[in-house]
Amino acid sequence: MAPEASAWLHANALQPFLEETRRERIAEVGRIAEHVELTELLLNADEEIGKANEERERGVVGADGRLAQAENRHADLLARRERRRKELEQQGALTLQAVERIASVLVLPHPERDAADIRRMQPNPETETTAMRVVMEYEQARGRQIYDVHEKNLGYDVTSLDLNSGELRLIEVKGLAAAAGSILLTPNERRVAEDRRDCYWLYVVTNCAADPVLQEPLKDPARLAWHEVKKVAHYYLSVDALAKPMKVREDEEPYRGNENL
Repeated sequence: MAPEASAWLHANALQPFLEETRRERIAEVGRIAEHVELTELLLNADEEIGKANEERERGVVGADGRLAQAENRHADLLARRERRRKELEQQGALTLQAVERIASVLVLPHPERDAADIRRMQPNPETETTAMRVVMEYEQARGRQIYDVHEKNLGYDVTSLDLNSGELRLIEVKGLAAAAGSILLTPNERRVAEDRRDCYWLYVVTNCAADPVLQEPLKDPARLAWHEVKKVAHYYLSVDALAKPMKVREDEEPYRGNENL
């Protein structure tokens, strides 16, 4: 690639992409950071320590053990808060590094886009909307703070945060119109599932065309036996050499037959 083309690519594609991703990441980190302080949990632990101290002073049996448990709980919460602060700081740091041009690609519509096995890979807006609604209602009913991020191509559709425990779920939502079928992960979804195995969840909603049913949520779907889909491009030529031997002389144009070959 010529130097000016590389400069154009960086200014018009890579840098805007970096800034967009940084804004999304900072916004997401900011939402989570509001709750990583574990303030309520720490206050509860402080109260337990205070009660245990009072009981120990009064000579209540077992007060020493309860005090030790409360202090350990408090220390664990402080360590968890510090660990999460560091993780969020790392997640907010994004840079472009070692970007190099490997190849140029011309993207065309799939020649078999109307085939059944290709059509099933195409999203169904109605099914997706129904599945998202069911999952959002399920998470809200459990008191979790949720955000719909399915349009941001983050590798998951919903972030869900338990305000009491601090548990974060990155939820990939899959919907099936029927009661059974196949669900697909994109390469980006598979990558994020493998990178964030501690908090990545798969929620599958079946029967979206009639009476939607949320199946049992699955944590760490990367551990499952996913089948990789590969399709090899090939070329073929029909030859009936028995009926008419095939000859191509150098002084004549070869028979072209189907121009689409």
